[in-house]
Amino acid sequence: MRQSRFWFLMEDEFGSGYAHVLADSLVLSEYQKTAKASLEAGVNPRDVWEAVCEQQDVPVDRRLGRDIQPKS
Repeated sequence: MRQSRFWFLMEDEFGSGYAHVLADSLVLSEYQKTAKASLEAGVNPRDVWEAVCEQQDVPVDRRLGRDIQPKS
């Protein structure tokens, strides 16, 4: 996943304004850094997205975006 896709999913799920606030303030327990700092440290955007989803209780059916349904 590219960072552009990460930001698309963040904004789609949390809104364009709050997505960036969340990325700057939510400390991901898996990395002990914020989502933004994790990305800057070179963590794969997909892994950061999954960590955000886990901590924010994003339902599995929304983790790929609104138009893409997960494979069964």
